[in-house]
Amino acid sequence: MPRARRIRAKLRWSNLYTFSCFHPTVVDSEGGHPLQGPGFSRVVYCNQPLVHRRKPLKYASNYISTTKYNAITFVPKAIFEQFRRVANLYFLLAAILSLTPIAPFSAVSMITPLAFVVGLSMAKEALEDSRRFIQDMEVNSRKVSTHKGNGEFGPRQWQKLCVGDVVKVEKDQFFPADLLLLSSSYEDGICYVETMNLDGETNLKVKRSLEVTLPLEDDEAFKDFTGTIRCEDPNPSLYTFVGNFEYDRQIYVLDPSQVLLRDSKLRNTAYVYGAVIFTGHDSKVMQNATKSPSKRSRIEKKMDYIIYILFTLLILISLISSIGFAVNTKFGMPNWWYLQPHNTSNLYDPSKPVLSGFSHLVTALILYGYLIPISLYVSIEVVKVLQAMFINQDIQMYDEETGKTAQARTSNLNEELGQVDTILSDKTGTLTCNQMDFLKCSIAGISYGVRASEVEIAAAKLMEMDLSGQKMEIPNSDLGFWGENRNDITVSEIVLESGGDPKIEKIHKSPIKGFSFEDNRLMDGNWSKESDPDVILLFFRILAVCHTAIPELNEESGIFNYEVESPDEGAFLVAAREFGFEFCRRTQSSVVVRERNPYGQPIEREFKVLNLLEFNSKRKRMSVIVQDVDGQILLLCKGADSIILDRLSKNGREYELDTVRHLNEYGDAGLRTLMLAYKKLEESEYYTWNCEFVKAKTTMGPEREELLERVADLMEKDLILVGATAVEDKLQKGVPQCIDKLAQAGLKIWVLTGDKMETAINIGFSCSLLRQGMKQILITSANADAEKTMKENILMQITDASQMIKLEKDPHAAFALIIDGKTLTYALEDDLKLQFLGLAVDCASVICCRVSPKQKALVTRLVKEGTGKTTLAIGDGANDVGMIQEADIGVGISGVEGMQAVMASDFSIAQFRFLEQLLVVHGHWCYKRIAQMICYFFYKNIAFGLTLFYFEAFAGFSGQAVYDDWFMLLFNVILTSLPVISLGVFEQDVSSEVCLQFPALYQQGPRNLFFDWYRICGWMMNGLYSSLLIFFLNIGIFYDQAFRAEGQTSDMAAVGATMFTCIIWTVNCQIVMTMSHFTWIQHLFVWGSICTWYVFLFFYSLSSPIISGDAYHILTEVLAPAPIYWIVTLLITAVCNLPYFAFLSYQRSVNPLDDHIIQEIKHFKKDVEDQHMWTRESSKARQKTMIGFTARVEDKIRLLKGKLQKKYSSLVVQTIS
Repeated sequence: MPRARRIRAKLRWSNLYTFSCFHPTVVDSEGGHPLQGPGFSRVVYCNQPLVHRRKPLKYASNYISTTKYNAITFVPKAIFEQFRRVANLYFLLAAILSLTPIAPFSAVSMITPLAFVVGLSMAKEALEDSRRFIQDMEVNSRKVSTHKGNGEFGPRQWQKLCVGDVVKVEKDQFFPADLLLLSSSYEDGICYVETMNLDGETNLKVKRSLEVTLPLEDDEAFKDFTGTIRCEDPNPSLYTFVGNFEYDRQIYVLDPSQVLLRDSKLRNTAYVYGAVIFTGHDSKVMQNATKSPSKRSRIEKKMDYIIYILFTLLILISLISSIGFAVNTKFGMPNWWYLQPHNTSNLYDPSKPVLSGFSHLVTALILYGYLIPISLYVSIEVVKVLQAMFINQDIQMYDEETGKTAQARTSNLNEELGQVDTILSDKTGTLTCNQMDFLKCSIAGISYGVRASEVEIAAAKLMEMDLSGQKMEIPNSDLGFWGENRNDITVSEIVLESGGDPKIEKIHKSPIKGFSFEDNRLMDGNWSKESDPDVILLFFRILAVCHTAIPELNEESGIFNYEVESPDEGAFLVAAREFGFEFCRRTQSSVVVRERNPYGQPIEREFKVLNLLEFNSKRKRMSVIVQDVDGQILLLCKGADSIILDRLSKNGREYELDTVRHLNEYGDAGLRTLMLAYKKLEESEYYTWNCEFVKAKTTMGPEREELLERVADLMEKDLILVGATAVEDKLQKGVPQCIDKLAQAGLKIWVLTGDKMETAINIGFSCSLLRQGMKQILITSANADAEKTMKENILMQITDASQMIKLEKDPHAAFALIIDGKTLTYALEDDLKLQFLGLAVDCASVICCRVSPKQKALVTRLVKEGTGKTTLAIGDGANDVGMIQEADIGVGISGVEGMQAVMASDFSIAQFRFLEQLLVVHGHWCYKRIAQMICYFFYKNIAFGLTLFYFEAFAGFSGQAVYDDWFMLLFNVILTSLPVISLGVFEQDVSSEVCLQFPALYQQGPRNLFFDWYRICGWMMNGLYSSLLIFFLNIGIFYDQAFRAEGQTSDMAAVGATMFTCIIWTVNCQIVMTMSHFTWIQHLFVWGSICTWYVFLFFYSLSSPIISGDAYHILTEVLAPAPIYWIVTLLITAVCNLPYFAFLSYQRSVNPLDDHIIQEIKHFKKDVEDQHMWTRESSKARQKTMIGFTARVEDKIRLLKGKLQKKYSSLVVQTIS
């Protein structure tokens, strides 16, 4: 095989990195880490995979599985899942008892429905789990180049990798396992890694191999390579690694910077070589995964308790029936000569009443089984599948860019969508699309950029609507000045108060990715005509030089693309290019900028890079020391305003006040800001400092980082302020509006991200979870050696914060809790987690940053179990799988970074904004449909089932059913099934548009208004009332009343058929009053079910007496000719439904629900005739919230109103004077 050539030969990119990329070249004097005791038993023989195929070194294979079942466990686990349902347990018992001679029904009639229901549910589970299996196979079948021996590499499936294998991973490929980095295509063995799938960060991480393995630069070099890794055992910690590398009879210390984790991606590097350390479920990403849980909705769990109640009622009436039968057998049967008591079986032996009673108990348990309807579960499954179809086909959740629709991957949790209390969201790829746009800047105390941000535009529009719709309460308003002129206030005037300048001519051109700046004062070289062109020139050069990017020329467009560590850096470089300062080349020790001179040809200017102090979350700044062509040494610095301001010299604060004012305005507009500064250095000053810097850089031991920080601080002071930048973080389309609508619906939103704290806070501002004026509570861990001391410090911070919230008196005050992953580790322990949760619940928004996938799942569990309310987790990457599976509902974003989150989710959507439609519309509908459907189902079965008990008691507890067997069989299957299914599928209290206009309607779900015990008991009492009326009115009327014209009274068949007719009419008219929305389908199903009863009875009664029995010709000859049959049907139907009708009338008149008011408005078309009233009502229909776009805009409006009040007050004074 030809020798692989390194790209960019002789370039040591590690020189760019001061803090993250230094490793001593000498061996640790103590022989590496002392790896002894439990937790450090892993031994890996590199390039010797055969050793790891036998014990004791046989480790887990690289095959992964995320399915809930496998071929062996499917049947037992799936059956267990089905019989977790209490009703199924009862029907299993009934099916077993049906095999005995005392059963009132045949065994086939009991076993067949049970087998059908359980089999259907198991088939659905198998289908859903097969999708996960297919995704697993796609991952396991990926190929990677693996060393096969003799220096030859060839493709091998991921699932066949073994510990110790040497693999070659190429650019933009995922790492197949956890690897030790041996060498890369760069000279000094560094590589760039994107860990978005692990921690959500898109900033590239720099990894570097040990110096000793750098000679392993091509395939042939591995022909005789061997080495031994001794390290920690598999664990879920993504940010730590302890191990030693034994090579060439020396021991070298390993740390996380040499480890490449599975599911992270190689970027900006042609290839790397690595040795496999952890495979499959031993890898850190899989250690963070959790088992696929079995999820059940709260309604389904509560339904079990209803089944318990009905089962208790079933046992109670069965006991009453059996006791009554035993008493009659002992005392009555000897006198009933026609039953031949002297010639009977043991079941009817007067001398053995206890045995007779026990046998009748079994009969009664099966006979009254209609109280616990097995068809309920079938109906619910059908309804949920149809609901899922509507979710999948909703055009409002179709993403045109990707062509993807929403997918209900499981239909078990549809109604749970309507009861969500807390949303736990990932950040990267879920809320953001990781694109920054350069929007504004402040240079030399002057603000540039006339395009308004999204927050400014929204505030201006709402402010204008507010001013046009109502008067402001202003002192001296009786003068009439405001009243005469308030309609002249426009959006442009409001934007002017926000810092914009409507007099500046705006330029309109095609959008450039990363650059939305508009201001002709700086474009096309016009900056040279400004009052401080030298400062502006320096500002542009800082943008073009102070970074760690790598340029790549796009040969088709002729424009440079930049491989950057963060989106901010990319936006700065694009802005510099558009301003005429294009970064075009980086060498080992310099950067080259092509400067477009306003008066001549472009000039390539080279800056020699002397040192680079890169950005990290602790420093919050980045500096580069360069020497220009004139020999002048400059320190160029960019960083957070709080850091830069403290480091300015006395002479460097000329523009401080104006710049800080601009920064506050940019922050109010929702923009991310950085300050830019510089410092001129004398050669002697620089070289003195550099000696100290080199000394600190080459120091070994734990004090190295502290020394570097100290030396860097010596240089990064006495700076001169140049200006500030403001970039707009491009959230995914519609994210702020979606968060705003969800907040108005009363939902709490937490953000769990692996990003650093600053990034997470900036995103919080961008999506309006945070805003200016919101009080931030930062919980951090002190650098204490003792764990007890650290936990005490964290507890004190939590306690102080909770006390501060309780003492707050400002009604507009809002608090945001921000906590990092290290602190969260302690906060989630048993003795702190309840206090932490209590504080978090009291805050308007919660942001957890630097959290691992495992911590995401633990936080989700804490919220779910600690609050006892429904949680929803949403994410798009493999790092979100844990929390998606842990939450009550998991939603996956079908983004560009694989489908792991989607495969683990219960629902998938293409973008975060579709969550609004999924929850506020479909969630509300599904919850109300399922709740009403179940309540109605129990109502109709109680109304029907108890009539069987009443008649049996009336007939001396004989076990005789008043209804024909076919009537009972068809009651749930045909005659009442379709109307209840139409209720569960098509019912709409309000339309989807109204759901979004009145988001507070959603709170009916979390408050459980339609499935609380008050409503459940109400429906049960309604069923009891109907059953009593239907039975006793029929018996009272027909007992001794002439039924036919000839004067004959009715027999049991006529009474039973009439009673059954009353039940069919009553329960179907009841469902009509329950429905709010009718289509032709509902009318067809409801009235068609009633007609079906008569059609069935007609043909059934015409059949042979062998089939129809006592019902022979019962409709045509007995019931239809009798007027009393029709009168009784109408009378009982009206009387049974009268209480519910009265209740509805009272509720709508005296104590209406929100949807009742909206229905009335829509019915009388007030939304069209009185738009002002409709707008007023819709503005009321939202939960009071401290987060979201509206809350932020209202805060902005309060600020603008104050400015305008002052402005017009001063004008009034001038007018009077």
